[in-house]
Amino acid sequence: MRPYYSTAHVKAAEAPLLASLPEGTLMRRAAYGLARIAADELLSRTGGIVGRRVTLLVGSGDNGGDALWAGTMLRRRGASVIAVLMNPARAHSAGLAALLAAGGRVSQDPGNPDLVLDGIVGISGKGPLRPAAAAIVEQLGAPIVAVDLPSGVDPDTGAVDGPAVTASVTAAFGALKPVHVLAAARCGRVELVPIGLDLPEPDLLAFDAADVGRLWPVPGAEDDKYTQGVVGVVAGSRSYPGAAVLSSGAAVTATAGMVRYAGRAAAEVLNHWPEVVAAPSPREAGRVQAWVVGPGIGTDDDALDELRTVLASDLPVLVDADGLNLVAARTELVRGRSAPTLLTPHAGEFERLTGVAPAPDRVAATRTLAEQWGVTVLLKGRATVIADPHGRVHVNEAGGSWAATAGSGDVLSGIVGALMATGLTPAIAAAAGARAHSLAANLGAWGGSVEAGDAEAGDGGPAPISASVLLSHLRSAIQILRAHATVS
Repeated sequence: MRPYYSTAHVKAAEAPLLASLPEGTLMRRAAYGLARIAADELLSRTGGIVGRRVTLLVGSGDNGGDALWAGTMLRRRGASVIAVLMNPARAHSAGLAALLAAGGRVSQDPGNPDLVLDGIVGISGKGPLRPAAAAIVEQLGAPIVAVDLPSGVDPDTGAVDGPAVTASVTAAFGALKPVHVLAAARCGRVELVPIGLDLPEPDLLAFDAADVGRLWPVPGAEDDKYTQGVVGVVAGSRSYPGAAVLSSGAAVTATAGMVRYAGRAAAEVLNHWPEVVAAPSPREAGRVQAWVVGPGIGTDDDALDELRTVLASDLPVLVDADGLNLVAARTELVRGRSAPTLLTPHAGEFERLTGVAPAPDRVAATRTLAEQWGVTVLLKGRATVIADPHGRVHVNEAGGSWAATAGSGDVLSGIVGALMATGLTPAIAAAAGARAHSLAANLGAWGGSVEAGDAEAGDGGPAPISASVLLSHLRSAIQILRAHATVS
C-alpha cells in the first residue's frame, strides 16, 4: 500500500531534523538522491554521463538549492551543467558556490540540454509558473526530472491552473505527496528519495496490485454460490438495455457467487449472461447481500420506485448514474440510511448532488460529501478518489484514460457491487474495484500486454477501447492482481 502525505505533515516531519542536524544535511541527502536519479536517466537515455548537457532551472527556494547541489554532483561525474537562475539575488548561495567551484556555469540561455532538472518551485509554492519561467520551460525539448514535484502543480491537490512543468521523472523527497498520485500524468515516473523522516498517519492511501490481489474474494473449500455473495443489479431500461448488460456482466465476472438482475432489460441481460437470475423488479428479486442501482434506469416514475425500494432495504447499496440524478433532488433517500451507501459520481454528477464542482480540490470535496451525508463516495476520474464517512481516503491512479468511454462506469458499478456483496466495506470494495477496472482498461488498450497497470507496448501500441472490451479483459486483470499477491 502506498501512503501519501500532505505538505503540512511533511514540513512538520522535517522540522525536528532541520533543528537537530548540521545545516544543509537534509538538502545534501535530497540532492544525492536527485543526482542519482538524474544520472540513471542520462545513462538510460544517452548511454553516458560524461559530456552530457544538463540544465538546472533554479528557483529561490530549497528546491533550487537541491537542484544546484545535484548539479554539482553531476558536474563532478563529468556532465556539462548550466544553471538558469530565476531570481539570481535569491539563489541558494552555498549550492551555487559549489556548482561554480565544480566547473558549472550560470546562464540565462538554457541551451540544448540532454536533461533538465526542474527546481523552480517546491512544496511551499502555489499557482502556475510565472511568465519568464513558463517561457523557458516552453522552449525546452529535453526530458525533465522534477525536484520533489513539477513546478506549477499544486502539491496537495494536483490542480493546474496555468503553465506548469510536465516531467518524465519526479524525485520525491522523504515522502510521497498527494500531487504524485492526483497529477501523475504531470509527474511521470515517481521515485522516492528517503531522507530520514518520521511520518504520521498518511493523508491518502493507494492499493498496489498485491494488496488488491490478496483481498479479492475467491471460492474457499466450503463455499457455495450463496456464501460467495449475492448481488442484486437494478440497471437498464427499454431505452438503455446496454447498461444492464454491462453492469450484470461485470458483477458476474468479478466474483463467483450469484447475480440477481431486477429490472426492465431482463431479456437482453439473459441473452448475454444466462447465469444471471432475472426478475422484473427489486421486490421480486429474492435474497441479495448488496444492491447496485442506477445505471441506465432513467429518471421516470418506474425508476424512482426501483430506487426507493432498494434504498429502503437494510443492505449495502451502490448508487450510480441515473440513480444519482434521482438522488440529487431527493437527498434524504441516502442521507437518512443506516445501512452502508456508496455513491459513484463523475464530476458532473457530483456537482448535481452538491451544487459545487469537485475541482480544484477533489480530495477535500469528496471527503466533505462523504462526511456530511454519512456515505462513501467514489469520485471518478483518472485519479479516482474514494472517501468513507470517517474521512479516510483511497486514491486509484489509472495510469491512463482508456476507461473514459461510454458504459465503463456501468462496468465499474457491477464490479464494486459484487465485491460489496462478499462483505467488503464500500470503501475497500471501491478501491479494489477501481484498481481492477483500470487494469482491465489498460489491458484492453494495449492488447493484453500490460502488467498491473504499467503499459508495455506490444506489436503496435495502445488503441481506444469500448466498455465491452474493458469488460472482456476484467478476468485477466483479476488474475494478474492475484498473481502479484502470490509472489509478494
